[in-house]
Amino acid sequence: MQYFVGEQEYFKGIGKIEFEGKGSKNPLAFKYYDAKKKIAGKTMEEHLRFATAYWHSFCADGTDPFGNSTIDFPFRKADKYANAIAKADAAFEFFTKLGTPFYCFHDIDASPDYEAVSEYEKTYHKIADELLVRQKASGIKLLWNTANVFSHPNYMNGAATNPDFNVVARAAVQVKNSLDVNVKLGGANYVFWGGREGYMSLLNTDMKREQEHLARFLTMARDYGRSIGFKGTFLIEPKPMEPTKHQYDYDAATTIGFLKNWGLEHDFKCNIEANHATLAGHTFSHDLQVCADHGMLGSVDANQGDSINGWDTDEFPTNIYETTQAMLVILRNGGLGNGGLNFDAKRRRNSTDLEDLFIAHIGGMDSFALGLEVAGKILEDGVIDSFVKERYSSFDQGEGKKFEDGKLGLAELAELGRSAKIEKKSGKQEYLNNLLNSYLFG
Repeated sequence: MQYFVGEQEYFKGIGKIEFEGKGSKNPLAFKYYDAKKKIAGKTMEEHLRFATAYWHSFCADGTDPFGNSTIDFPFRKADKYANAIAKADAAFEFFTKLGTPFYCFHDIDASPDYEAVSEYEKTYHKIADELLVRQKASGIKLLWNTANVFSHPNYMNGAATNPDFNVVARAAVQVKNSLDVNVKLGGANYVFWGGREGYMSLLNTDMKREQEHLARFLTMARDYGRSIGFKGTFLIEPKPMEPTKHQYDYDAATTIGFLKNWGLEHDFKCNIEANHATLAGHTFSHDLQVCADHGMLGSVDANQGDSINGWDTDEFPTNIYETTQAMLVILRNGGLGNGGLNFDAKRRRNSTDLEDLFIAHIGGMDSFALGLEVAGKILEDGVIDSFVKERYSSFDQGEGKKFEDGKLGLAELAELGRSAKIEKKSGKQEYLNNLLNSYLFG
């Protein structure tokens, strides 16, 4: 199938996006992403495992705190159910024209939200059946889904961490049904993003109790998921703040510590979002490396922030330095396993043409494809890895090896320190920066 079309074609005049090479002037063509090109033994498609986000691509209409919607969607219907079906048709048309093999969604992105639990559940499962039909027709797969337990006013004080037990129980309705839907659709992962799992003020917060409740809720979700046949990975998506003042899964290190403290590290990994890492005061590659070092790198939300703005701008990735260093971590990690690169990114509010949605994704896909290509060259060349290995070579033999293996006590180490001969050794940071530039622009 060239691309999927439902009852009507929504992105008329736009065909399947093809690779044309870096010399192409066609804005609706890939310059670097050649899906079948092999890098380090795998195709670009296999390495990158791109996914499109339902919420930003088919729900976000440009509304912000200062203005109303600016983006019109051709599939919009007055009836909630009809709108969801038309949105699904438009989404799968987009996925197959663009060539992203995976997609992701929150429950109420894909299915209407209802106050009545019975109506919510019935409609959600009907929409899931419709999504399954489109998956089978197109070959598109579900990378992950999740429950939106942060937008409704019920969750203004949190979901699993809410001080009201009734709200915690209502959140369980959405998570349980989302896990049921995940299994029905063959999802590879299930995500928790705790946008309200934190606090605005310690004056009204029992932080210890809230974190215990969060751990209990995640454990219950894990147990239920396994009981219904979910074999994928549960993912936590760290973020330091926004909308809360302080979020409990602040960054990768905090999240991993939390998971290990509660014995959840064998079922959970991290879904790292670039813009969340920078909001926490880290680089994107830092949080990826923290996860890789702990065997906890599950998946990636591919975007970038604005260095001048102090909030989550969710821009499409265009920074090749960032994508290259990210792909270095991912390649050294052996890939993303059953995770992927999901574009948790939105067009700018004044990018209102339908083709802008394609152009934005094309740019993001090209940025990661180029980053992959450069990272592959760096690893194949081996100069940077050899430099790092040599820098730590004093721990590869002799007393340094004994220290690393835990075969020295502090008194023995101190005794060795009495006669230690210390030489000043440059870290060669400027040399390495220039070397990275040579791979990027050479």
